[in-house]
Amino acid sequence: MRNTSNQLYISVVSMWEVAIKTSTGKLYEFEVGIRSFMKQVEGLPVYQVPVLPRHIVLVEDLPFIHRDPFDRLLIATAKMVNITILTADENIQKYDVKWDW
Repeated sequence: MRNTSNQLYISVVSMWEVAIKTSTGKLYEFEVGIRSFMKQVEGLPVYQVPVLPRHIVLVEDLPFIHRDPFDRLLIATAKMVNITILTADENIQKYDVKWDW
C-alpha cells in the first residue's frame, strides 16, 4: 500500500458494509460516519470499484466457505477485476483470490 506506484481500489461493497455496520453500532472505528469516510476516500488517489451484474453472477460460483455476503461479493469483484484484497480475514484467505496483509 505504501508503494506509490501501486493503484489502490476500494469497492462500493466496502463502503456499503461500513454504512450498515456503523448504523448498527458494530463498527465503532468509523465513529465519523459513512459520509465523512466517503469524503476522505474521494480525496485519495483511490479508484472506486462499482458492483456490476457480472460480479454478482460470480458469487454463485464461489465455494461456500462462509456466509458473509459482503465478503463473497468482495471476493467475486476482486477476481473479476483482478485486484488484491487487503485483509486479515482467514475466511477470505481460503478462497482462490489474491490477498495480502
